[in-house]
Amino acid sequence: MQNGTLLAALDLGSNSFRLEIGRLDHGQIRRTEYLKEVVRQGSGLDEARNLSEDAMQRGLDCLARFAERLAGFQKHQVRAVATQTLREARNRDEFLRRGHAVLGFPIDVIPGREEARLIYQGVSRLLPQSEERRLVVDIGGRSTEMILGQGFEARVMESFRVGSVAWSMRYFPKGEFTADAFRMAQIAAEAVLDEALAAYGAGHWDQAYGASGTVGAVADMLAAAGGPPGLIPRVGLEWLRERLLKARTVEKLQVEGMKDDRKLVIGGGLSVLLAIFDLLGISEMHAADGALRHGVLYDLMERDGADSDVRSASVRRLARKFDTDQAQAERVGAVANAFFAQLQAGGEHPAEEIDRMQRKLSWAAQLHEIGFLISHSSYHRHGAYVLDNADAPGFAMPELHRLSQLVLGHRGKLKKLDADLADPALAQQLLALRLAVILCHARRDPDIQGLRLTCGKGRQATRTLSCRAGWVEAFPQSAHLLREEAQAWSKTPWPLALSGF
Repeated sequence: MQNGTLLAALDLGSNSFRLEIGRLDHGQIRRTEYLKEVVRQGSGLDEARNLSEDAMQRGLDCLARFAERLAGFQKHQVRAVATQTLREARNRDEFLRRGHAVLGFPIDVIPGREEARLIYQGVSRLLPQSEERRLVVDIGGRSTEMILGQGFEARVMESFRVGSVAWSMRYFPKGEFTADAFRMAQIAAEAVLDEALAAYGAGHWDQAYGASGTVGAVADMLAAAGGPPGLIPRVGLEWLRERLLKARTVEKLQVEGMKDDRKLVIGGGLSVLLAIFDLLGISEMHAADGALRHGVLYDLMERDGADSDVRSASVRRLARKFDTDQAQAERVGAVANAFFAQLQAGGEHPAEEIDRMQRKLSWAAQLHEIGFLISHSSYHRHGAYVLDNADAPGFAMPELHRLSQLVLGHRGKLKKLDADLADPALAQQLLALRLAVILCHARRDPDIQGLRLTCGKGRQATRTLSCRAGWVEAFPQSAHLLREEAQAWSKTPWPLALSGF
């Protein structure tokens, strides 16, 4: 990306939606605008974990206002990420569909550990460069992320299902502050976070930082009371709890530095923060300027280059972990991308979009045999399952699922992908991948000279694979497999014709 490029990150949190817009300036991103709205989607989940219509509408109304500010932005300049509430919501697909339509950009639901990684990226980018070992904590509305890192590298990441909105609803449902409620809330939080003690306890870090939400609000209140700016000492948490107990109710709560929108969730947030301090032996915590949205901006910048894209590193790690045949993966990837490029000749996609699709096709080729480590029988199904459940830094949940569908569909019947084949881009990627796997079946470089894959006009035009004279006689097994492949595609909206076979 060139200097001056505008980038935008949307953080669809459980309590608030945030929009951060920045301008790229020699590897740094300088803020040009920041918008925040309290939406409280996290309080809109019912017992069946469905998001209420009111909660959906609050979110959609906010996205509509953000969309007006993003008019003129291109797809590669914007990324919207959703966190714990939409990770939990059973009807999230409905909100994502409506949200995409309103916002004009897709919304990625990211896994908890990916959220943690991005939080650390945001925090570390806005801190002075240092070799100190850092503990970063972010208490959100329905989840809390903890990260250990050094420099720009996040080394240990975890997400826990405890947060300010969830704990306030559970232990302070009527907005009443009592000693018993605080005691029960802190005990419950420590029970959830107890497994963090071994990895995140004192001795594993030099300095503790808190990001966003609860930590920022507590730091503001302590500073307004005369404390050092941006510092949260353990005694300060006790002072704040006493102020809440003295007020007894949200309606009577008056603390300088506290914003009105924070009152309803401060009880739960403070309880979780107290639990973290006590469990991990923290004496003081610094409030960091960076947050999830900043990490999204820097990740968006890095995605512009294949070499710096953290997703490429995740793919390589998975390939090594499952001991795939690297030579075969590269062979399949090269052939698949050659066919995909032929399909795009004279097409409607810009070069940048084609490059991104080819990169993802290469990832699918690198991982198409990861299921072999589990079993040779139905290995494509095992591989798809692994990807749908993998911890893969850089990937949003829909991205991993799309990758899993390419792995699932690279062999066997196509009926299992009926719903996904409605996407013409996925259908083209899958066709290219399946043809490559067929032609590389002998695990050596295939002779594809004279093979040409073309596409007619229209969204559901026939794809035609043609070959040079004598190719069929030279490679009868490949020709046989390709005839079977054409038969498989004849039962889909994307027929494949063979010419010269």
